[in-house]
Amino acid sequence: MKIKIFHVIENASFGGGERAFAQIINGLDKKKFEIYIACLPEGIFAEKIRNNAEIIPLDLRNRFNFSNISYLAKIIKEQKIDVIHSQGARADFFARLAGKLAKTPAIISTIAAPVEEYDVNFFKKMVYITLDQFSERFVNRFVVVCASLREKLIKKHKISADKISVIHNGIEIEEYRNDTGDKGDRVRREFNAGEDEPLVGTIGRLVWEKGLTYFVEAIKILDTRCQMPDTRFLIVGEGELRESLELKVKSLKLEDKVILTGFRRDVKEILAALDILVLSSLREGFPMITLEAMAMSKPVVATDIEGIREQVINGETGVLVPPKNPEILAEAILRLTQDHNLRRKMGLAGRKSAEDKFNIKEIIKQHEQLYLMLASKLVSG
Repeated sequence: MKIKIFHVIENASFGGGERAFAQIINGLDKKKFEIYIACLPEGIFAEKIRNNAEIIPLDLRNRFNFSNISYLAKIIKEQKIDVIHSQGARADFFARLAGKLAKTPAIISTIAAPVEEYDVNFFKKMVYITLDQFSERFVNRFVVVCASLREKLIKKHKISADKISVIHNGIEIEEYRNDTGDKGDRVRREFNAGEDEPLVGTIGRLVWEKGLTYFVEAIKILDTRCQMPDTRFLIVGEGELRESLELKVKSLKLEDKVILTGFRRDVKEILAALDILVLSSLREGFPMITLEAMAMSKPVVATDIEGIREQVINGETGVLVPPKNPEILAEAILRLTQDHNLRRKMGLAGRKSAEDKFNIKEIIKQHEQLYLMLASKLVSG
């Protein structure tokens, strides 16, 4: 008999959490698991998982729609769900209470960032914290994407260590290769980067957590002091800070060097075209883009913060720098742009690290083992 898994997620946008859940849903062994997903029935996430799960329409954009609890509980009872697995503050709250109401045998929450670190106003944060603290008691197992998050749940949330599993994000290793096929030539031509001209870029949402103002300031330092006329810089992504970043680029007279590309679907081609990936983040969970760059044999310059330091080995697969420090960030970028052999050495080391530690097949296997372990406890219990 198949184990019935019910995933719950708010998918108004498609970020790292949505991608990770899509990977799990699409990768689970369909001979062992029957999969249901409560989410918005339209959008990128729904498109990616539609053929591998039964979609239950759920709109979590209204955070105070408490009828979602009874709605989910009804589905859980009707489908005789064995395991609920949610991600995100709203999804967690509704799924946990619905699971408790429906007497679901096992409830799992994946935590990519604790609610007390959300970038929301004080009142909203207090509401999130209160609801999260109340509903945590119903969770059988927490999954965290990095070890530092595990320590936070133990120390700050007072959750028992034996209720927490560390399962990293992963990537489709074979889809991210830089030794065959397209080398990013089309992208380089699009942005007027010659074959021997360094192309440096960052990829992600244009939000404060990414520290992009410091990246732009580092570019200004390089432009002013180091005279790098042939180097071009890409800021790939969309978000609320786009206009302010465009104004900053203009005020620093960097329009001929910095290109804000907007949202792109050809991330693999862009990574293939880059010589260096930069991540100037102030806060991260366990970013996918760094793993993708490593799998593409690209060296990474990133801030030395939680999550990233569990991915990038300083001096081996990339260079880690202090956050909010454009001077040192500029030095690291300059060092790698000037040393092709070092870039190649770090890129190859990054590829091996991605293969050994972050292969999505292994990550899916870890989730399957968790589901099977909880299911076996249900049977034995």
